[in-house]
Amino acid sequence: MVMKITSVETFAVEGLNQPLMFCAIKTDQGIVGYSEFGEGRLAHGMKGLVRDLSNQLLGEDPRAVEAHYIQMVRSTRMAYGGATWQAIAGIELALWDIKAKALEIPVYELLGGPTRSHQRVYWSHMLTYQVRSYKQLGTKPVRSYDDIRKVVAQASEMGYDTFKTNIQLPGNPFINLAQGRSGPHDQTLTSEILNAAVKQMEVIRDEVGPDMGICLDVNEHFKSDGHIRLAQALEPFNLTWMELDNLDAPSVRMVKDATTTPICTGEQRLGPTSYRDLFELRAMDICKVDVQWQGLIPARRVANMAEVYDINIAPHNFNGHLSTFQTMNLCASVTNIKISESDPVQVPWRDELVTNLPVIDRGIVSIPQGPGWGTDLNEKALKQYAAKN
Repeated sequence: MVMKITSVETFAVEGLNQPLMFCAIKTDQGIVGYSEFGEGRLAHGMKGLVRDLSNQLLGEDPRAVEAHYIQMVRSTRMAYGGATWQAIAGIELALWDIKAKALEIPVYELLGGPTRSHQRVYWSHMLTYQVRSYKQLGTKPVRSYDDIRKVVAQASEMGYDTFKTNIQLPGNPFINLAQGRSGPHDQTLTSEILNAAVKQMEVIRDEVGPDMGICLDVNEHFKSDGHIRLAQALEPFNLTWMELDNLDAPSVRMVKDATTTPICTGEQRLGPTSYRDLFELRAMDICKVDVQWQGLIPARRVANMAEVYDINIAPHNFNGHLSTFQTMNLCASVTNIKISESDPVQVPWRDELVTNLPVIDRGIVSIPQGPGWGTDLNEKALKQYAAKN
């Protein structure tokens, strides 16, 4: 029986630092496909892009996912990549949910899975949110290195064996590097920042011991010369990886060659062709892939490319619970995962947005077994907590 798309709707929900973005595609057979997608800082643009893209889908059978995906990519060739592709991801991910629900199977069953029953995850934004968003979280500000010790001790107490943090600058209270004190944004690693990063890692490693995995995400804050100096200075702390954003693959390879600290990159790239230079230059040790930003089809293609180059991926996932369900379906459909991201700390109403919560026990997520992604969205809650700005 032919199924038809009747409507496409987006929701921007209040998040910790930016809105959480969701898409709902409804059909004439009563099956609704849901997705979490995109960059919440571009909420108005995301909504408009999805609305424009949906014009070519209304009345179509949603189950031809690959055909719809490539048509959206080709029809927007004049606005290739970027926010356009994030909006395409919102639609494509919801289409997968519909197709799998129609067959009453998880999405990964459509893709040759499951390849695993559980997935190890790390605690992301450890310390970062407690420094940057303590007012929203209702926690105490971080004012000393003793406070840092108390915060990072939570990871092992909760059973996690790895966490990721960012550079925090001393103050009363501490501030996250992204919030200021780094001067004009020339991406310069100053002595102040370098010393703060080293001191922070000294305190953290001393507190958590030698076996805890520690990742440091430095985002786009430094040029490659700063990345090299920082990575070399952090070598004594045996990081799981230093994560950076840099679109110039030769520069990333230069950083990788200059240090024994493993290098992770790639989250800001969208689509397999944009990863090609990183792979061909063997410029990274771990490949970052974001399902919510680029969609399941391109994310799996990137993972398969990484496998060819003998590299494991580390899925990027710092949003709501549906994002985790989508990411776990990716993990269950490929065979080269190092570890996946998880955000234990978020806005308190995050749990109300979904019908099923991910099962996480001591840093291990159970692969969902329900149809589609394994959870639905609560549209009443999405509207109740709609982003105010």
